[in-house]
Amino acid sequence: MMRTDSTDEIRNTNQSSNSLQINQESLTVKRLITDQIEREMYEMKLSKKALADKMNTSRAALDRLLDPENIAVTLNTLGKIAYVLNKRLEVKFE
Repeated sequence: MMRTDSTDEIRNTNQSSNSLQINQESLTVKRLITDQIEREMYEMKLSKKALADKMNTSRAALDRLLDPENIAVTLNTLGKIAYVLNKRLEVKFE
């Protein structure tokens, strides 16, 4: 059975819509993570340079981590920062 062009268009539209929703959710989560890290930095009176040094990373890498628009962050990096901030990293699906 051949698909019609309209069926393909609908599928492409649905995939595009799903991608946008996933990206928006990722941005929301990243903003929450960034806010939590910055709050902890404030409470611990840690500068970006001091935090980067404790993480054994560069200030530029920390700036990327703290950029709420940059969703490319690894669990390893989150684990490092959690350790340095004396926090437990918890990842869960709801």
